Amino acid sequence: MNLLSSIASLAGGSGASGGAMALLPALLAQVQKYPGGLGGLVEAFQKGGLGEVVASWIGTGPNLPVSGEQLRGVLGNPMIDEIAQASGQGSAEVLDVLSRFLPQAIDKLTPDGQLPKGEALNAGSLLGLLSSLSAGR
Repeated sequence: MNLLSSIASLAGGSGASGGAMALLPALLAQVQKYPGGLGGLVEAFQKGGLGEVVASWIGTGPNLPVSGEQLRGVLGNPMIDEIAQASGQGSAEVLDVLSRFLPQAIDKLTPDGQLPKGEALNAGSLLGLLSSLSAGR
């Protein structure tokens, strides 16, 4: 069983919000294949005019909000559609959940206010994210 399958299995049995947990494996798969990984995704937010927003998620202070339409502008319809298809949710629901979930997820993946080293997220950081979100922290 690969890492994403393990996460999907754990997410299905967790007590966390069903919407976010259903999206987690699909979102992580997209981030891992995104050019430049998490760093590339952060760069896309910066280029899309949301540099201050994404910086707040990485930093140690409060997270600034993001709307579904802002996410659509940065992530693009193809990525949203892939996440929707993989999670079995509609694109509007995906955007709604991601607007609440993505700031928390990036915040949890960057606890020291720094992006993880390397292009791909490692197994420990992914499982740590799942654990912290499942605990509702």
